[in-house]
Amino acid sequence: MTRAISVAADAAATQPPVSAAAKRSAFKSIFIVASGNFLEMFDFMVFGYYATYISNAFFPTGSEFASLMLTLMTFGAGFLMRPVGALVLGAYIDRKGRRQGLLLTLGLMALGTLAIAVTPTYAQIGLAAPVIILIGRLIQGLSAGVEVGGVSVYLNEIAPPSANGFYTSWQSASQQAAVVFAALIGLLVSTSLSPATMQAWGWRIPFIIGCVMIPFLFVIRRHMEETEAFLQRKEHPQLGQIMRTIGNNWGVVLQGTLMAVMTTVFFYMITAYTPTFGSKVLSLSAGESLFVTACVGIANFVLLPVMGALSDRIGRKPLLIAATVLGALLAYPLMSWLVAAPSFGRLLAVELLLATIYATYNGAFIVYLTEVIPAHVRTVGFSLAYSLATAIFGGFTPAISTALIGATGDKAIPGAWCAAAAILSLTALLVGGRIQRRKTA
Repeated sequence: MTRAISVAADAAATQPPVSAAAKRSAFKSIFIVASGNFLEMFDFMVFGYYATYISNAFFPTGSEFASLMLTLMTFGAGFLMRPVGALVLGAYIDRKGRRQGLLLTLGLMALGTLAIAVTPTYAQIGLAAPVIILIGRLIQGLSAGVEVGGVSVYLNEIAPPSANGFYTSWQSASQQAAVVFAALIGLLVSTSLSPATMQAWGWRIPFIIGCVMIPFLFVIRRHMEETEAFLQRKEHPQLGQIMRTIGNNWGVVLQGTLMAVMTTVFFYMITAYTPTFGSKVLSLSAGESLFVTACVGIANFVLLPVMGALSDRIGRKPLLIAATVLGALLAYPLMSWLVAAPSFGRLLAVELLLATIYATYNGAFIVYLTEVIPAHVRTVGFSLAYSLATAIFGGFTPAISTALIGATGDKAIPGAWCAAAAILSLTALLVGGRIQRRKTA
């Protein structure tokens, strides 16, 4: 891996300057491809933000804790489909093209969102309600399994070699814009409607807004052009060839999966879980928790491109090591300080510090992974590594955190979960680097 990145860096140094027209075209492409990525994360975040209302509407039980856990498990179930989407849709994108594949993923995400937005409650149609919600989440997960990888690969392939980190970081930055948008809509809705109205139908408003955006996003993404890197490739492997190549490079995929654990766990901790943690665990108002989430999204939107550009200048590994070490050392102490005297100010401070650690890591990691996956299976390889980490670890972070608090009584225990994720990713980075150096020696 280290050798591959060094070769890429040497090649970048010999590239001629990029013209202003080429830069404008590239930024236009960034906006076009990131628009669909925005919808994918908007829909996922809204489900997490309104977990409490959704639990009452579709998963009524005699226990509030059990209802919430069922909802969070449904939230996490969408991530179980991500590896399937990574393999099937990732192979489709590597064979048919980035543009055609990303149009398909947007259509699937739209279908899942519509199902959640219009499904009647459990009280109205009984058991069919939670079943439809689960199916909607699974369809969303199928799409999301390759959306992140497809967008990341597309941005990497249109980027000037000297700015791969900066360009690729806009995949994550577009997700942060969705986090901010979803949180602001949630804040507006929750402050405008009474709790009873919110429970009755108000929680559906953000999902309906997502449905309204779909036609516009389709129009935008249809203007996306295929990448030159894909068009110049003479051979586009079939699914069987792709699977064999992935099997031959299983070590790279495994290392990528373990390295992705930190970025997925931290992301869902500071975004999807924050509203539930703030209101249910810290007893803060829903408005305060959503405002903090919006601030986190804004901070990440700014920091991610900065860290991506910094990784272009100083390398990926220094940022990856620094972020994982800080995450391992600070996550639990920060959470302990927060729960010792819960307040809006402390929640904001802790979340912003964790967001900085996340942005530092993610800004370098996404481009790092695109650079080490073989080019002809880049989408499926990236998507498989990232989706496995999300399915096993990140997507279930809200549910795991809730369960750990229930089992231990320690409200700060989600910080220990984050620290464990950081240690696992740091180990994968260091061990993988040593194995690679041994192979190339």
